Amino acid sequence: MFASLIENFFNRFRDTPPPATEKTKELSPELLKKIRKIQIKTNYLVNDIMVGEYVSAFKGSGMEFSEVREYIPGDDVRLIDWNVTARMDRPFIKGFQEERELTVMLLVDISSSGKFGSAIETKGEVSAEIASILAFSAIKNNDKVGLILFSDRIESYIPPKKGRAHIWNVIRAILSYSPKGKRTDLNLPLEFLLQVHKRKTSAFFISDFQATGYEKSMRLARQKHDLAAMVIIDPREQSLPLNSGILHLEDAETGESTLVDTHNKDTIKQFEKIKADEKKRLLNFLKLNGIDSVEIFTDQPLADPIIRYFKFREKKR
Repeated sequence: MFASLIENFFNRFRDTPPPATEKTKELSPELLKKIRKIQIKTNYLVNDIMVGEYVSAFKGSGMEFSEVREYIPGDDVRLIDWNVTARMDRPFIKGFQEERELTVMLLVDISSSGKFGSAIETKGEVSAEIASILAFSAIKNNDKVGLILFSDRIESYIPPKKGRAHIWNVIRAILSYSPKGKRTDLNLPLEFLLQVHKRKTSAFFISDFQATGYEKSMRLARQKHDLAAMVIIDPREQSLPLNSGILHLEDAETGESTLVDTHNKDTIKQFEKIKADEKKRLLNFLKLNGIDSVEIFTDQPLADPIIRYFKFREKKR
């Protein structure tokens, strides 16, 4: 049913893309078609399926300290400034004012592991759609959106801006950028974010998290920014098909390869346990450090986990 809704929307939707530029002229017709399809699909999801969800989840999340004032009955006791209260011998609270606009930063992993996909789309394509949904949601709410593309280096940075034409550039960059690095370094985008954005942002970290040694950087980024991890998962990387013969598995980032006999049940179980333990460690780390996590599976509808996350955010406020 959902697929038919999308198809019907494609048939009736006619949105004029931004004027052709030298950059868009360099893109192949196939890539332009893919970019356009993602733009239409995500625009539909934001306007027809996810209406109001983003606003409910993030409105008021960007707050700035404004003053300390005397407590008035009915004020939130969690905002009491105990230091001032002790000095003045009567209760005072911290006053905050809502920022007029939110800055949303998309940190998107474009390392070689994103080229893998056992479903219809690769992990990289799913990452682009997730980034598009978040970007369209932000722009609809008149927020700024910026982009950091990374592998084992910072590949590209697009400063935060507003506007639909800007979102087109963001989507195009994610899909068309040819990374120089193959491997993944999750520290670099977090360190870069801390360097270039001194004020608080809502940062969405979109990656399959197939790397290690990033814990300290994530903790530091979490202290400064509102950080959420969008974990991209392909089901074939979690379990292997039983009785499918000898499979040749190759690491897209390192080039290392191995042969796996899928007739051997113990081998399959060991593989699944290793992958399950890796995911459990990641999710436990994120939870213990107050970092929101969203699991995005490449073979499942993308909007559902994002909507659940927005609703979760709304309840947390």
